[in-house]
Amino acid sequence: MARLFVGTSGWTYSSWKGTFYPEELPARQYLKFYAKNFGTTEVNYSFYHLPKLSTYEKWASQVPDSFVFAVKASRFITHVKRLIEVVNAWSTFVQNARALGPHVGPVLLQFPPSFRCDPQRVAAFLKGAREPMSQSSGLRLAFEFRHESWFKEEIYALLRQHQAALCIADSSRYPRHDKVTADFVYVRFHGRAKLFASEYTDKELIDEATRIRRYLRNGLDVYVYFNNDARGYAVKNAKTLRDLVQNRR
Repeated sequence: MARLFVGTSGWTYSSWKGTFYPEELPARQYLKFYAKNFGTTEVNYSFYHLPKLSTYEKWASQVPDSFVFAVKASRFITHVKRLIEVVNAWSTFVQNARALGPHVGPVLLQFPPSFRCDPQRVAAFLKGAREPMSQSSGLRLAFEFRHESWFKEEIYALLRQHQAALCIADSSRYPRHDKVTADFVYVRFHGRAKLFASEYTDKELIDEATRIRRYLRNGLDVYVYFNNDARGYAVKNAKTLRDLVQNRR
């Protein structure tokens, strides 16, 4: 049966105190509390830093057996090197993330808007990432492109060939294309009216729930992360969407 994972992009937001986290809850207990309310989260910390093995192990120890971490690839790989000569950096990143054990979920590669379509570069990266002896062999990979030039059949076919997902990213700034290219779907909600800082309406979430139920009926696992963290919108919207999908399946 297809599985649904709905959560937020990150959990370490002090601004959520009083709206989600109890006022008296220390930050070191945020993840444990979060995991009682959601079954997944997207790790943003790994985009800006290289978490140690011990950090991943600590996170894994604080969540239930069924909890899943989607892990955002380092910006050194996606923004600085832009997939060129990243074998060592990618290997180290994935090796550390594997410390999550059974809790490791998809790896998200988010690219900057200035990164234009380069099929050969992505193909070379995917070839190495999918080699049987690669650290990332067997991992689910999702690609979030933010330049319109990427959204064409040549790229969709390349992603399908390697069972990598095209991230469906909803925002006020970047292009959205609802294309399925793998045996799972990866969706990010950045804020439709204002990037990172707007709440989704019930009507918008009902429409999204309809799409997600269709993916699930087709046997596709679905990972959904809300990145509109301002004022706790992400938490509220994630709970609403999850309930809408589950109550109508």
